[in-house]
Amino acid sequence: MQFKPLDLKPQGSWVTRHINSSRLRKTLIAIAVGAVAGFLFFYATEGRLMESMPSGDIIKSLLVGGFFGFFITNSPCARGRC
Repeated sequence: MQFKPLDLKPQGSWVTRHINSSRLRKTLIAIAVGAVAGFLFFYATEGRLMESMPSGDIIKSLLVGGFFGFFITNSPCARGRC
């Protein structure tokens, strides 16, 4: 019997593997798109009618939109585990 030598490449630390992953980039892009969509929804529904937009409501809209972007990319159905 002949065996081929096993070629193992160093993978780096846990942090570098996850930072360089395409899944993290996809998640960050979805969070940013969701936050922008949340702001646009706020602006279309309430922002135009007010002369000064309260920053607390804008931040809430950004956070909710970002959460939806995160949830859509990381839900079990997005990973094929439904």
